Amino acid sequence: MRFFLLSLFLFSFASLQAQIPDQLKGFHDDRVSSQLENEQFLINQLSPEIYRKHLYNLTQRPHIAGTVNSRKVIAYMSESMETAGLKVNQYDYDAWMPRPGSVEISIVKPIRMPLNNQEYIFDEDPYSEDFELVHGWNAFSGSGNVTSEVVYANFGRKEDFKQLEELGIDVTGKIVIARYGGNFRGYKAKFAEDAGAAGLIIYTDPENGGYVNGLTYPEGRYSDESTIQRGSILTLDYYGDPLTPFEPALPLDSDDSVERLEQSEVDFHTIPVAPIGYGAAKEIFARMEGEPVPQDWQGGLPYTYRLTGGKGLQVNLNVDQPHDFTRISNVVGTIEGSEYPDEWIILGSHHDAWGFGATDPNSGTAMLLTLADGFGQLLNNGWKPKRSILIGHWDAEEFMLIGSSEWVEDLREELGANSILYLNADMSVTGPNFRSSASPSLKDPIIEATKVVPHPDYADSAIYDTWIRPGQETPSMGNLGGGSDHVGFYMHLGIPSAGVSISGSVPVYHSNFDSFHFYESFIDSTFSYGPALSGVYGVVASRFADADILPYDLARYAEDISGHIGALERRANDLERGLQTESLKETIAEIDSVSSSIESHFPDFIASNPDQSLLNEINQKLIKVERSFLDEKGLPFSAWQKSLYVSTDPWSGYASWMIPGVRYVIEDDRSDDELNQELNRFNAAVERLLHSLKEIENALNIEQ
Repeated sequence: MRFFLLSLFLFSFASLQAQIPDQLKGFHDDRVSSQLENEQFLINQLSPEIYRKHLYNLTQRPHIAGTVNSRKVIAYMSESMETAGLKVNQYDYDAWMPRPGSVEISIVKPIRMPLNNQEYIFDEDPYSEDFELVHGWNAFSGSGNVTSEVVYANFGRKEDFKQLEELGIDVTGKIVIARYGGNFRGYKAKFAEDAGAAGLIIYTDPENGGYVNGLTYPEGRYSDESTIQRGSILTLDYYGDPLTPFEPALPLDSDDSVERLEQSEVDFHTIPVAPIGYGAAKEIFARMEGEPVPQDWQGGLPYTYRLTGGKGLQVNLNVDQPHDFTRISNVVGTIEGSEYPDEWIILGSHHDAWGFGATDPNSGTAMLLTLADGFGQLLNNGWKPKRSILIGHWDAEEFMLIGSSEWVEDLREELGANSILYLNADMSVTGPNFRSSASPSLKDPIIEATKVVPHPDYADSAIYDTWIRPGQETPSMGNLGGGSDHVGFYMHLGIPSAGVSISGSVPVYHSNFDSFHFYESFIDSTFSYGPALSGVYGVVASRFADADILPYDLARYAEDISGHIGALERRANDLERGLQTESLKETIAEIDSVSSSIESHFPDFIASNPDQSLLNEINQKLIKVERSFLDEKGLPFSAWQKSLYVSTDPWSGYASWMIPGVRYVIEDDRSDDELNQELNRFNAAVERLLHSLKEIENALNIEQ
């Protein structure tokens, strides 16, 4: 069956020949045919068999960061990339990290009832009985043993706790129970602790990926009553190792000394926090006797949800979570550029998991290893990229982007000087639907790449054809938020970045059921989506690696910034704040004019066979364009995030905030002086962007 699928994949690609362009942005016409031949050769090497092999080998044992099994995964990735012909380097760090410890949750009144906090064992899924699987836990919880009444806080968002206060519900000294969804789990803990709660239980509601949505595991893909979402709850204003902000957590036995904070200097959560499934949560909800919740707080359990449990319901939460320095390792495979080895195209995903990690993250890990194999075959076929391509596998992402953050801090100067782009592949192969969120300059390159890669589910159709919707001129692309390893590259160092995936729903996210059995049964039994996505990554990477002029989408800056300004003005109007954006809009209009002029002149400029030194000069200027948004002071809520264009949402964690300094001031109801200050800072960043583009325009000798 799999050989038939591979043949169909190759046949489909052959049928797309009519859609292949005769020109490529950034390439001299004489080099287009060889580039397209290399792309086709690469895509033909990316087989379901290879992807399946890598995914299977990566997911045979649970591999939490810092464990023995994680070292085995690191060894496997290193060996795989070395075999493919990449030069492999390992970057070790000693980070301050927790271990699972012990978690006990029970009802102690009106009855004594221990509550389950680990997934069931199913005969249908042999992985579910692995003895190394651990109970549900939230990394960076406080340790403690508390017994108290219960308060339900819906999703545990900032507005939910505000509504509780307005309803006269005091959570001081209580154990809060909140459902997953709506925001990053760490902010549920932060807002609960800020409100005075003594502990927090987070559960998966059946309305959000459980039986309300369809058949539950193992009969279907949806969460059964024992499914538990694990995850970190760290909510510092910087990313990476908690004890070494802005500096790499170099190994303790390293010759280079690193000054580490004391644990008491870090704003860790102090209350105990633990996750459960809805089978355990229903035992609590069934015994709550307070006032009914607002209508939109009702979940999917067969009870009227109550705001409080009443004095007759007492719950015990006991968390003992030890911490220690933990050795973590990033693995980076490099194909060295023949002409510009110091200019880096970086593709990456993390490799650590809460359990087996078949979808998260190892669908992405396996995809990148499949691509490494394809690149190896292309190298054997005589290909030598001009620029270096790096494939990075980051450790301890699940604990709050630790491995990648330490790497960008460690290599800050090298990355800031010459890094061209970063594509993030975390949890990237989970279904048939292509999606991407990207910085402006990478949007068009990603779109163009999807036009030459076939979609495995549709004969004679490229991924692009399944992505674009009727009536659209171009596919919809989002803006990068938080929650994965692009944050350090994009928001800390200003490297153009994108998340690129072929995806579907994974209700067993972060649970012990995220296994190879689940993947094969409910995600992709043919293992064809991984190779397809590898093709998109490979095309984007090879085009940037070999282009005469780096094919960034410069014209998108004015379009996107204008849209973000409009959205910000609408939000400010809702909050009755005025924004003075006239001069900003004038600058954006000029950016639109200059970038369009540059884009229109590039083809003739390349065709004129300019001196290599001039090409190099222009490419160096292009690399620096995105850095225009960086401000060394950082943002009002995070000095570590230095981009004035984009950041993570400081109150939800996952979403993106555009023009975040200004957004924060109006959302937090800060003074007009602070608003003007942030507007002026963003104005200055946009002026720097315009200046960067004008320098390129001048280098092209475009008549004004």
